[in-house]
Amino acid sequence: MKKKYEELPKDIKWHMIGHLQTNKVKYIAPFVYLIHAVDSLKLLKEINKQALKYEKNIKCLLQIKIAKEESKFGISKNEVNNLMSLSQDLKNVNIIGLMGMATFTDNCNIIDIEFQEISNLFRNLKVSYPKLSVLSIGMSNDYLIAIKNGCNMVRIGSEIFGERNY
Repeated sequence: MKKKYEELPKDIKWHMIGHLQTNKVKYIAPFVYLIHAVDSLKLLKEINKQALKYEKNIKCLLQIKIAKEESKFGISKNEVNNLMSLSQDLKNVNIIGLMGMATFTDNCNIIDIEFQEISNLFRNLKVSYPKLSVLSIGMSNDYLIAIKNGCNMVRIGSEIFGERNY
């Protein structure tokens, strides 16, 4: 991301999508607009620390673990209220919503159930935190199910750019 930032115009609002290690925050803090996958208080504190250095506020989405797969990151639904409460003291981060990834499966019922869970959590959190505005669920293969469940931000890179070559 840092390399692309250096090569491209400076008026881009950069979104960090994917797992972010705490020790990498310092490289993107000067220019990142939104971090999609905050999955711990430790990471949130580091984002706050680095944002403070640049006298800026970084928007974040809390990644909620809704999939049953071990390979997926995120905080549990039970930890969300505590993390939201603790984040109120971090003045240089702004949690604007939730993000979640469904189980990688062709079974639409499983995906729908997982999206319903995070959608319900989002609605319940908005009662205490009315500034929450983003529910980011869904990718190229399941975005229609996500939209049905209240999603207002999808990640559809594969639909736009094609499958990745690893």
